[in-house]
Amino acid sequence: MALRVAPYPHLRLRRLRQSSSARSLFQENHLLPKDLIYPIFIRESTDLAEIPTMPGVIRHLVEELPDEIEEAYRLGIRAVLLFPKTPDALKTDDGAEAFNSNNLVCQAIRKIKQHVPEMVVFTDIALDPYTTHGHDGILKNGDVDNDSTIEALVKQSMNQVAAGADGICPSDMMDGRIQAIREALESSGHSNVLLISYGVKYASCFYGPFRGAVGASLRGNKKSYQLNPANLTEALREISQDIMEGADGVIIKPGLPYLDVIASAKDYGVPLWAYQVSGEYAMIRYAGQAGAIDEEKAFYETCLSFKRAGASKIITYAAKKIAKCLTKIMD
Repeated sequence: MALRVAPYPHLRLRRLRQSSSARSLFQENHLLPKDLIYPIFIRESTDLAEIPTMPGVIRHLVEELPDEIEEAYRLGIRAVLLFPKTPDALKTDDGAEAFNSNNLVCQAIRKIKQHVPEMVVFTDIALDPYTTHGHDGILKNGDVDNDSTIEALVKQSMNQVAAGADGICPSDMMDGRIQAIREALESSGHSNVLLISYGVKYASCFYGPFRGAVGASLRGNKKSYQLNPANLTEALREISQDIMEGADGVIIKPGLPYLDVIASAKDYGVPLWAYQVSGEYAMIRYAGQAGAIDEEKAFYETCLSFKRAGASKIITYAAKKIAKCLTKIMD
């Protein structure tokens, strides 16, 4: 329905913006630290902490996590999402390290839950950090095989849940994996584990810095399983399918280039999370370093755009930076 408004001068919309207090009074969307989910990279001591293409983001040793998580919790952040930088020597074609009960992610889960049990710990479900070829699943005849990959993803999920993960986030984009994982959780007595699906993950150029952060050397591309950036209706079908298969929430990735997808899905009746991916993060940081923009305000503004579009939570590498700036008055 088209909006009907009174004509000027009876309606002066600038009245709503005339002071800081008035702007605050009429603000429609708000960003709070609890709206932010903090992705964290985990490394072995033999790997470098620095990530050259992601200024300000480092890979953490497991023993460093208590201090990092405690700081995030003090800032008001209530959830983290873990990613491993698996050593090359442990990578195989089938990604078997994902099933190791003492792999980096499992160690990190136990360490966090031991020291900061109030923090909600999510883990990524996909094989790309563990495979020699950098794909999210099992390769057959040069392509990722859907059904054998699902079997591996279920096994990976149960491994991380056994370590104490509060929730799992399948990012692989295989057909039917949400149903298979949900059934495995229910049948094993883990009905309270959160299942947040990457229901919409586009075949995007914005993932480049992330692949470097986890050390994934991708052979070819992921266009046979990730979404075509030109498609909206297909994305909505993916979301609908994951909801019906038992997802508690849906992640849309990347965030800023796909605000239309968030807005189109906001009435589905399921929590929607936007992922401000590594390329989006890096663009803002590099522009800030060049003096082209105020990066704190840019992170705040982009995250508000996710909320305005319909996202309830935002996954962002700038979570701590944003939480700190939220203590200031954003006038």
